[in-house]
Amino acid sequence: MPWKSLLFLPVLQSTIVFTSVSYKKARFFAGSSSTLVSNLCTHSGTTYKHPVLRISHKAPQCSMQGISKKLENVPWLFGSPKFIVQNKLPRDVVVRSELTAAGSAEDGYLLPELKVESKVRGACFYVVTAFSAIFLFVLMMVGHPFVLLFDRYRRKFHHFIAKLWAALTVAPFFKIEFEGMENLPPPDTPAVYVSNHQSFLDIYTLLTLGRSFKFISKTGIFLFPIIGWAMFFLGVIPLKRMDSRSQLDCLKRCMDLIKKGASVFFFPEGTRSKDGKLGTFKKGAFSVAAKTNAPLVPITLIGTGQIMPAGKEGIVNVGSVKVVIHKPIFGKESDVLCKEARKAIESVLTQS
Repeated sequence: MPWKSLLFLPVLQSTIVFTSVSYKKARFFAGSSSTLVSNLCTHSGTTYKHPVLRISHKAPQCSMQGISKKLENVPWLFGSPKFIVQNKLPRDVVVRSELTAAGSAEDGYLLPELKVESKVRGACFYVVTAFSAIFLFVLMMVGHPFVLLFDRYRRKFHHFIAKLWAALTVAPFFKIEFEGMENLPPPDTPAVYVSNHQSFLDIYTLLTLGRSFKFISKTGIFLFPIIGWAMFFLGVIPLKRMDSRSQLDCLKRCMDLIKKGASVFFFPEGTRSKDGKLGTFKKGAFSVAAKTNAPLVPITLIGTGQIMPAGKEGIVNVGSVKVVIHKPIFGKESDVLCKEARKAIESVLTQS
């Protein structure tokens, strides 16, 4: 068989393992980014191609000796002046490739390009959100005294600016599709909203709904310039994690806001999911809904975790987001509310 018919496939990692029972070992030069030879043997007129190749010295038309002689004058093949195969063949030669992805030679170069593109998009995302926040924060600051006088709890003006800021930020990078908008309570109806949590982009996505609900956030974020100050103007509720007293004060403040006509928003998982699966729900949001008799509105977010995965806030991948608003749930038992809300959110996640 002429050596020109060898097929070389680029791979991420490849390992060549040689086993021998009664013959000496053969040596190949291979590295973590070397070339895999996957077409070496023609038997009975049929050519076999496979990333895992086994060659027996008894095969009638397969000779490693013949191949080695023809490759002696091709020093460029493995980046070494010598490609040595000893006279006696091993009984069984196994060429294995540890592939993390399969494809053609061109496909192997797509991943680095996509990473660079995602990083560039991520940088552009923060530039857009920063410039938008600076200009819109001025409007928020000017209108804040009037908000405190006439709309101290709902703060619709501030939430309108926040919606505009979120829409301007996400519009160049991904589209949002809404489903079940008719299930949203009237704007002036206080409610408890809950949603799955996958990404930093969840906040941007939910702000585009145009509802003046109060998020719950870590106290440290309020120290961030512009963004933290805007959160203070919006009336976002601070929370110290792992502090039982702070958690109790947070729930009391949520119930007080609902009684005064405002809505609150919870991520009952408590943190972002790294694999997209729904985590364990904490009971705080459902206790608030049960004690205040406010409607509980489950929302499912799909796609934010793929665009900006948890822990990788520096990148923005290409994709789209879907927001599904479920029908409001009423009840006076927090456990029942928790189970029904989780079932509604999970039913959509499993179908996506």
